[in-house]
Amino acid sequence: MSKEKSQDHTILVVDDEKRIVRFIRLNLEQDGFSVISANNGTEALEQVRRQLPNLVLLDVMMPDIDGFEVLQKIRLASTVPVIMLTAKGEEDDRIKGLELGADDYVTKPFSPRELVSRVKAVLRRTETISGDSSNVVEVDDWLKLDFNRRKIWVGGELVQLRPTEYRMLYHLVQNAGWVVTHDQLLIKVWGYEYRDEPHYVRLYINYLRKKIEKDPSNPKYILTERGVGYRFIDYKKS
Repeated sequence: MSKEKSQDHTILVVDDEKRIVRFIRLNLEQDGFSVISANNGTEALEQVRRQLPNLVLLDVMMPDIDGFEVLQKIRLASTVPVIMLTAKGEEDDRIKGLELGADDYVTKPFSPRELVSRVKAVLRRTETISGDSSNVVEVDDWLKLDFNRRKIWVGGELVQLRPTEYRMLYHLVQNAGWVVTHDQLLIKVWGYEYRDEPHYVRLYINYLRKKIEKDPSNPKYILTERGVGYRFIDYKKS
């Protein structure tokens, strides 16, 4: 993502430590991003409503409403990408954030380069996947996918996918009948810098199955190839 393109994106930074906000603002603005800020959860929710940022950097530990609760409230009304900022390196906290709808996390202390790289990677995942009429897929009577309009119908009902879920489904369907490895999914959906984060794939496969499968515990569309990766059914032969 070029600096010129970065200027089209507004980042909301939410942290009760003003020095952290200044540090993040400086580094993001140097890379061409526009930055707005909030010092607590209440301000953050108001900024999301009023400013419609392209991405939120959200601290977990805040005095009034913690970051997890803020994230839950954001997800009730918005699919804006959220990166959690946490001083804890514990896996449970990272997993909790992802399960509540975060798109990524960064553990404090972090380098400016790492932060900007993660922001750009998440924004890349939210960009529209262009295509042609071949991107309209009727798998069967239960599942219909329109990748041009980013719409998914399950059992005749329109289902909302988060940007990362959408990208993962797109890459699985584009390779229907073929096994896509864990590493391939990480690189295609999240970016090369995420190749050592295999739990992302497992989590989002579970999210997708819950949204598109009749019985997520006995999936029909997204099949597990143990120790290798995942395969979307070859619907053209069904």
